Amino acid sequence: MLYHLFDWLGADVPGSGLFTFISFRAALAVFVSLLISLWWGKGIINLLRRMQVGETVRDLGLEGQIQKQGTPTMGGLIILSATIIPTLLFAKLNNIYIILLLISTVWLGAIGFIDDYIKVFKKDKRGLAGKFKIVGQVGVGIIIGATVYFHPEIRTRVEVPEVLAQQLDEADIHTITEEDGTVHYMLNRKSPNTTIPFVKDNEFNYSSILGLFGRNARQYTWILYILIVIFIITAVSNGANITDGVDGLATGTSAIMVLALGVLAYVSGNVIFSQYLDIMYIPGSGELAVFIGALLGACIGFLWYNAYPAQVFMGDTGSLALGGIIATLAILVRKELLIPILCGIFLVENLSVVMQVSYFKYTKKKYGEGRRILLMSPLHHHYQKKGIHESKIVSRFWIVGIMLAVLSIVTLKLR
Repeated sequence: MLYHLFDWLGADVPGSGLFTFISFRAALAVFVSLLISLWWGKGIINLLRRMQVGETVRDLGLEGQIQKQGTPTMGGLIILSATIIPTLLFAKLNNIYIILLLISTVWLGAIGFIDDYIKVFKKDKRGLAGKFKIVGQVGVGIIIGATVYFHPEIRTRVEVPEVLAQQLDEADIHTITEEDGTVHYMLNRKSPNTTIPFVKDNEFNYSSILGLFGRNARQYTWILYILIVIFIITAVSNGANITDGVDGLATGTSAIMVLALGVLAYVSGNVIFSQYLDIMYIPGSGELAVFIGALLGACIGFLWYNAYPAQVFMGDTGSLALGGIIATLAILVRKELLIPILCGIFLVENLSVVMQVSYFKYTKKKYGEGRRILLMSPLHHHYQKKGIHESKIVSRFWIVGIMLAVLSIVTLKLR
């Protein structure tokens, strides 16, 4: 809102020009988000206590588990409010990328809120039925996938030689002139492209998959793309939900992933950096840095209360939204194939549950008794069962998360 206000007022207001810089607005978003989460967060926690919105903990035989009984949950409301308010204040609200992120934040946050509400107020430990969660995740996946594929404002640009630019329609060419007079000709493309990490000339078009089934099959690329987006959002959202089982684990690892995505979004939306790094230029995606700044500040501020021993849990209200937002960000900056690396913590936590359940069922069918690979799943509970304190588990997961984030950023040049 403030961006549009100062844009309308023009240069008559001193300092209004600062709001044209994404870096300035992103920094403001971080600062305001921290203030909201730290100041408002305490009030929300007290309100949750008064409403007796406490966590119901099943006795799993883990150290310190009983002390968590009654700790306020639904703290994801702090993260959501501290993300949405600064975004509304400092972002370009007519930017399609910002619109999509606000939709996914509210949508998935609402699903998580309903789940927490049923658990807390309806006293149903199962919460929202799994099929309804999936329907909600599929719904937002369809919206994101269809918009990215069909919306005219979501395009990528690639530099082409002047000779080729002169042969193309002027509407498809965007020229950029540097200070020294050098002219760059950028071809506007509307294609379902993504980036393959560690590969030179690393763009990949999803239509090439269907091309294996004949030329006519390419017209159905939009269906394939939407299905892939649905799978990614559902998987990462559930991965964040599973990871949220130890104080500060999901919040800290999410903050690390968000920061890495902020770097990727900023360079992808900056024509100079994208040319220097020889990566896909995505016009308008630099505005994502404002939303990412707000989300990063919200995660750090929430961590003030969520670090061991936690004063509040984010609940599904926060975890489902966080995972979905991270997946959406990766899709919007065309880095979804980086998710197994960047979101490696979520992936391993997901796989630990799948492997544990699958192996238990297999051995029960074959030997008559179920056997386990881990002492307990998800993986962080396995280490708790081994007697490692949860604060040390969280710190080590953060270190691994930082290494994965650095590796993700390094893929910009390591090919």
